[in-house]
Amino acid sequence: MYLTEVDKSRSLLKIVCAQRVDAAEVKRCADELPPLLAELRPGFRVLADFSGLESMEVACAPEIARIMDLCNQTGVVMVVRVISDPHKDIGLNIMSLFHYDRGVRIVTYATLEEAMKVLA
Repeated sequence: MYLTEVDKSRSLLKIVCAQRVDAAEVKRCADELPPLLAELRPGFRVLADFSGLESMEVACAPEIARIMDLCNQTGVVMVVRVISDPHKDIGLNIMSLFHYDRGVRIVTYATLEEAMKVLA
């Protein structure tokens, strides 16, 4: 399951990834992202919550890269990830090196509460 939401007042794009995620879901998320990003101005932040993730297909990687590229092109300045189990990190740090500009701050937390503190 993939959900996206924009909080314009906080200049924040929220992406929640939970349960079992397949490539079709991630493609749908990437396809739906441009109009959501149009609501945000450069300098926005992304909250990517993977705390409820059970599994993700390897075939999701190209679409995750496309999501990163779209955010980067639109002016993201900070990506806050929630990954409660380090074993479920799906290679996001490595992908980030290729899909985000050097100036984009990327931080990972184990809980949503910790992540929300840095976004406050």
